Amino acid sequence: MVERSDAAPVEVLEELVAAAVLAPSSHNTQPWLFELHDGEVDLHADRIRSLPVNDPDDRELTISCGCALRNLELAAGEHGLTPTVSVLPDDGWPDLLARVRLEPSPDGMRSDWASARRTRRTTRGPFDDGPETDPVDDGTAGDLAASVEAFGVTAHLVEGEERDLLADLVAEGDRVQFADPHWRRELASWMHPRRHGEGLVVPEVVGLATRAVVSAFDLGRSTASKDHDLLADAPVVVVLATDHDDAAAWLDTGRALQQLLLLATSYGMQAGYLNQPCQVASLRGRLQQLVPDRRYPQVVLRLGPLAEQLPATPRRDVDDVVITPTA
Repeated sequence: MVERSDAAPVEVLEELVAAAVLAPSSHNTQPWLFELHDGEVDLHADRIRSLPVNDPDDRELTISCGCALRNLELAAGEHGLTPTVSVLPDDGWPDLLARVRLEPSPDGMRSDWASARRTRRTTRGPFDDGPETDPVDDGTAGDLAASVEAFGVTAHLVEGEERDLLADLVAEGDRVQFADPHWRRELASWMHPRRHGEGLVVPEVVGLATRAVVSAFDLGRSTASKDHDLLADAPVVVVLATDHDDAAAWLDTGRALQQLLLLATSYGMQAGYLNQPCQVASLRGRLQQLVPDRRYPQVVLRLGPLAEQLPATPRRDVDDVVITPTA
């Protein structure tokens, strides 16, 4: 292969991958692989890291990869590169989700989302509702919703009676999922100490006991009550939805989600996911009725400020997610 003289060096491509893998993913599975070429990066799905019970169609896996893709695009801009993304470029190769062509930016302008990328967190707890916490104003919520429009995704702000209905769906989803022993075992299998570099972090000392309890017992009732209140009390609740329900739409959902998350982080907010109504097939149609024009719901997101910064979730090394280019 003849290298282009203006192509980004491999060290820069590896920096882009390092930025990409800071994206969120279901159960922190990090289901992505990157193939580095001369001036290009290919994003592949790592289906070994799929969740066949929780995500049988790899919908959330693809959304997670879309989040990583958006991080890579923005990091390219920070290096003075213009990314051109081809989604699903090879019909015969479904694991190749995107190809990103990188060219020097003609105007020399550089975006900077690096700080937001590093400090973005996912929370499973409540948001800060202390007396010194300012409420999220309508303008901020509107900006967050508008940030996804460029990707063909809509962000429906859920308020009032709709919020109550959605909270009920989340609680019902918890009860359905925890009643399934296969789902519980899959969840438990991704609970690891931080040193593993992946999965849902559990303390080293009690990790084995935690996995055993989750796997063996139906915790649906208590989890449903907690999650119902988390959604009902969140400052902002958003449902991301698309006109289509295929791999291309899921990738666009991920790109849009990551853009929204980074903007929220820049506003001092963090996010938590309550995707149960999207994950349980019998509930997704009911959730769809809450979405304007009955678009396909993809992500249920709550947003608000945190009282303190959470530690970053672990990530695999870049060397572990970069694969050798195919001939």
